[in-house]
Amino acid sequence: MVAQNGKDLLIKLDMDNAGNFETIAGLRATRISFNAESVDATCLNSTGGWRELLGGAGVKSASLSGSGIFKDQTTDERARQIFFDSEVPDFQVIVPDFGTIEGPFMITGIEYAGTYNGEANYELSMASAGALTFTAL
Repeated sequence: MVAQNGKDLLIKLDMDNAGNFETIAGLRATRISFNAESVDATCLNSTGGWRELLGGAGVKSASLSGSGIFKDQTTDERARQIFFDSEVPDFQVIVPDFGTIEGPFMITGIEYAGTYNGEANYELSMASAGALTFTAL
């Protein structure tokens, strides 16, 4: 795999709960992270006193974050409404030369900021709210 443009890592939002995805407007930086809790199964009989983990157990989760400039487009309005209505719609994350991750996420934080001589900007934080799917490119 060769180096990729960071701008090609996209977060898309289901605009109408019918599978019509649009890239969230104005994002300049995006991030997805995956986490898996481990379940310690170590006991007195563990070989050499080494920790043992129970495979297939624990909770898996993912988090999304993005920051960018405020553009006041339909995706901005939809994101705000999702937050205030506590919805958990589907999102897509397009990872170049890797694939697409899709599933329900809850917007857990929206921050708006601006400086006197700069642009208004915002940050979004999202947490997975169900099973995610992966489709390779």
